[in-house]
Amino acid sequence: MDPDPAGPTVPRSAPETPPDAVPFVPAYGEASLADLPGSLLASLGVPTGNTLGLGPARRVCLFLVDGLGADLLAAHPDVAPFLSAHLRRTLTAGFPSSTPTSLATLGTGATPGEHGMVGIQMAVPGEGRLFNCLRWTAPGLTIDPEVWQPAETVYERMAALGVDPVYVAPALFDGSGLTRAVYRGMRYWSAETADERIEAVRHALRESSYVTVYYGDVDHMGHVKGWGSPEWLDRLAVVDRMAEAIAEALPPGSALYVTADHGMINAGEKVDFDHRPDLRDGVLMLGGDSRARHLYTVPGAAQTVLETWREALRGRAWVVSREEAVDQGWFGRSVRDEWLGRIGDVLAVPYGDCVIVASEAEPLEAALVGCHGSLTPAEQNVPLLEIRR
Repeated sequence: MDPDPAGPTVPRSAPETPPDAVPFVPAYGEASLADLPGSLLASLGVPTGNTLGLGPARRVCLFLVDGLGADLLAAHPDVAPFLSAHLRRTLTAGFPSSTPTSLATLGTGATPGEHGMVGIQMAVPGEGRLFNCLRWTAPGLTIDPEVWQPAETVYERMAALGVDPVYVAPALFDGSGLTRAVYRGMRYWSAETADERIEAVRHALRESSYVTVYYGDVDHMGHVKGWGSPEWLDRLAVVDRMAEAIAEALPPGSALYVTADHGMINAGEKVDFDHRPDLRDGVLMLGGDSRARHLYTVPGAAQTVLETWREALRGRAWVVSREEAVDQGWFGRSVRDEWLGRIGDVLAVPYGDCVIVASEAEPLEAALVGCHGSLTPAEQNVPLLEIRR
């Protein structure tokens, strides 16, 4: 994506978070995205846990809107009257509140600590290199999606039961590493425009009892212009129209669920890693993203880096050790031993409107207006809307 050099069209600040704020830890096992796939399967009659208590349905359509946080939707009921009329419940995304992590969570029904997609940029253990799982790139390495994310997907499970799940999304993502990692077992239907996706869902629901449709423009426009901007609101209105049209097309006995992978904040204060020698000292690699940084440290430097970053970002970010993040349940109730090396020795997770950027190493990302990944309600809360026919 190419940020507009003219800058955002909305204020860059988010609601201020007090200095003594505590992390909004995801409600794993109660009301999180990790609890949704099993509950959807249960609604179709598959014997599995139904944590969310979803009612039975002959067919299910899941409308996944990238970046549509529940708090953001609630702020604009006039722009999305259909969605707002059905907004009754929220879930938490998981940590980090980023697209790859949430897609893996939705694709496996597992927490980040179980499926291992613990950040956008993660260390490849033993290699001294970063892997970008959004772009599926790692300099000098080939990453096999089925090895990096080996857990059986819910779609593979569905396919084995004869459900034949369908995924409707732009052709751009068909066959990508991330798609192969999290959507294995899905039958991919390419559709570009909003109207094409609506029509594809109509046809898919005649053939399959489980259909997922993805829309990413809300997230994209939020990154480029900021959430709440006129351009962002325009995309929100498109989503509202799509949801209403899909609901009208549901066969009898079907249910439409609308959710998102994360929310968003508009960046304000920027801490630039590339221009902070004090923050670079002892850090071998800077991973994650601007709202959820993984710091991979030089051997023996983890404690010093932790103390330096904690003091430098006091009142602006939660700075914890890997062990603290795991013990506090940020990635779920447990983390598999083989995934621990993917997590930074130190994690720096901003709140308020602060972002940690790397202007030279990540110039495009550093210019983004809307950001997400942290443990704030604005980024964690996602809607779960249910419409039945």
